[in-house]
Amino acid sequence: MKFGRRVKQTAALALAAAFLFGGTGHVSAKQKDNSGINETYGISHLTRYNMSKIPDQQKNERFQVPKFDASTIKNLPSAIGKDKDGNKIDLDVWDSWPLQNADGTVANYKGYNIVFALAGDPKVSSDTFIYLFYQKKGDTSIDSWKNAGRVFNADDHLKANDPILKNQAEEWSGSATLTSDGKVRLFYTDRHPWDPDKKLYGKQTLTTAQINLSQPDADSLKVDGIEDLKSIFDGDGKYYQNVDQSFNVDGDNHTFRDPHYVEDNGHKYLVFEANTGTDVGYQGDDQFDNRAFYGGDNEFFQKERQALLDSPKKKLASLANGALGIIELNDDYSLKKVMKPLLASNTVTDEIERANVFKMNGKWYLFTDSRGAKMTIDGIGDKDVYMLGFVSDSLTGEYRPLNDTGLVLQMDLNQNDVTWSYSHFAVPQQHGNKVVITSYMTNRGTFNDHHSTFAPSFQVKLHGSNSSVIKDSILEQGQLTVDD
Repeated sequence: MKFGRRVKQTAALALAAAFLFGGTGHVSAKQKDNSGINETYGISHLTRYNMSKIPDQQKNERFQVPKFDASTIKNLPSAIGKDKDGNKIDLDVWDSWPLQNADGTVANYKGYNIVFALAGDPKVSSDTFIYLFYQKKGDTSIDSWKNAGRVFNADDHLKANDPILKNQAEEWSGSATLTSDGKVRLFYTDRHPWDPDKKLYGKQTLTTAQINLSQPDADSLKVDGIEDLKSIFDGDGKYYQNVDQSFNVDGDNHTFRDPHYVEDNGHKYLVFEANTGTDVGYQGDDQFDNRAFYGGDNEFFQKERQALLDSPKKKLASLANGALGIIELNDDYSLKKVMKPLLASNTVTDEIERANVFKMNGKWYLFTDSRGAKMTIDGIGDKDVYMLGFVSDSLTGEYRPLNDTGLVLQMDLNQNDVTWSYSHFAVPQQHGNKVVITSYMTNRGTFNDHHSTFAPSFQVKLHGSNSSVIKDSILEQGQLTVDD
């Protein structure tokens, strides 16, 4: 659930303001024209021109999520938990992320792969908490994953002496890194409940903790408590919309989640899903006049703008200001600096999820997941699911769309199909130019016998500004690497 209050942009963004031709590039000057303005705010954009070419492009098999054999799909055997009454149950398992090295490759923790995942009771949608699964290096089968249980005790957030954490209701997805001194540092999303009487509006906050692990024996890992649990950032209003700006606007989809840790030249950063704030291109009808959000030439801008103004999706587009944000961290993982977003999707969609960025062969690759049902582009259907990608010469951009449009993966199965998958996540390998794509499969709570589970992984090749699914590269469910 997301909620919001619209903040007006200044009257200085008039129709007579200037624009230059271009799509996602940065623009430093304005020229007078009667066609709108061209203001990039110094950030990269997923434009309507990019997205308008995807419906035809996605028919190419190099972009399609492979088809999986439903008869071979297994529930994660170790995903066992308890319901609210203490009864043993099989859990749904959905968004997951591996313990990674600072460069994004899979970390070796004392001979194990570690994966953190959201899991919960299939019958209770609000039962959303982080569990730790582990597997010996070299093993690949779904049966080899063991479950160390919930990462946090139920009252850890109350003991943290943190005014934001005291209201935590759910734990949403994030990332984890193995530090230089061998510690496990987790980043996740603290999600508040929706309770207007208590002035709680589902706020999402980037949060971190050190996770202590022990080895009771040679074949197991145990969560042995946590340290340094604290909030990091919940939006500044200027670069990133906060929940107070958002909660009063009907239909607004406020997002502030999925912190992804990355290092560059000795500096620590989090990249995350958000919505733009008032200083970098805010939501509202004013954004219909900004050609930077459209891309293409003037003819495309004029035609697309008018079609959007006449569209039944006009309101959805007016509120669409998704962003992939970035902040710098201090050495103790507290907030050091709020930075401009890496990318925004104004008028296209309010929701670009699962921020993921890493450096490979001298290029920075930025990925995000999104759903057609949240988009405002003709030709994109409600069943369409995407992974979008971008490439840059530096961590902070400018980012250019992969494959000319940003399309990396597409799937359009019915959500009631057992092999429906989402939350695709690119895991860079130690060598070469391939990534392993992980995801989850089967919508939670849909079947009695099939639960949300690790989907079969597969491989994608990255080459400069192009990508392609590697044919016949389907791996085991939940497999992280191909080069161990």
